Amino acid sequence: MPGTDPAEAMRIIAGELPGFPYLAELPDRGPGADLTGRTAALLVDMPAEVTPRGWRLAERPGRDLARARSMLASDLDVLEEVLQGFAGPLKIQLCGPWTLAATLELTHTMNVALADPGAVADLTASLAEGAAAYTADVAKRVPGARLVVQFDEPALPSVIAGLVPTQSGLSRLAAIEDDTARDRLSQVLGATPGYTVVHCCAATVPFGIIQKAGADGIAFDLSQLRRGEEDGVAEAAEAGLGLLTGAIPAVAAPQGGARQTAEPGGSRETADRVIRLWQRLGLPLPAAAGQAVITPACGLAGASPAQARAALARCREAAAMLPELIEETQ
Repeated sequence: MPGTDPAEAMRIIAGELPGFPYLAELPDRGPGADLTGRTAALLVDMPAEVTPRGWRLAERPGRDLARARSMLASDLDVLEEVLQGFAGPLKIQLCGPWTLAATLELTHTMNVALADPGAVADLTASLAEGAAAYTADVAKRVPGARLVVQFDEPALPSVIAGLVPTQSGLSRLAAIEDDTARDRLSQVLGATPGYTVVHCCAATVPFGIIQKAGADGIAFDLSQLRRGEEDGVAEAAEAGLGLLTGAIPAVAAPQGGARQTAEPGGSRETADRVIRLWQRLGLPLPAAAGQAVITPACGLAGASPAQARAALARCREAAAMLPELIEETQ
């Protein structure tokens, strides 16, 4: 979400999505509020610190880690206050193990952890333990919630394709085998209580790996879904996975320009996009109302607060229309 005020962001979210709120990340606050830093705050026995290039593993906890933990704690305090008495699904999100390994540098080198299989193993175990403790903390704070834990994996396709650059940028790190990618992801998902979702808004989403890793749901950008990938979506749907369908275009800031937001179209058009997906996949339409969640395609941090609020409202309105439109279509 945009901005630096966690209370304001939480009020917007709870107001626009009263049936399915989530804990926002506010990267405008700086290091420690970003995807990597926020998750680094939860790692067990693996402290991290900020460098000019980003986050790296450190020998001991320091000021950067303390700041990241403090921001997360204050966000959870706000969550607890705003959602007092709430009962229903509540989403929290973390960086997935492969994206974390592709962005977090090792202590004594400038290479990312992905370059060292041993470091990846340690990082995965630490993340699994930290995610379990984090989920348990949120469950205590909002005891009526049914937790949905999302792991963001934007780098996963690059990891398995061998496209992650070395620190010099002159070469690429070796591709990770599908079985290894599945097993590490499965380790984290299996240790996390609640309904687990893997989010990947890249152009090529490894639906099969995510499904075999044991995720309960997959979140993806509908506009980037390629025809060749639709079989993977259909298989996930037939297996009963939830599909968090990014049917509203993501917000982006062009290089050197002001922040902009793509026009998402009307609520009915948004719901129709989900129905058309189901029809292309040859899936029974009635299942879409209970299996699909309409979401923005990716994060809203590049939007203004008003634009973010409008996008969330569009999700809610389109979801409310979906069952009726399905009946009309049949």
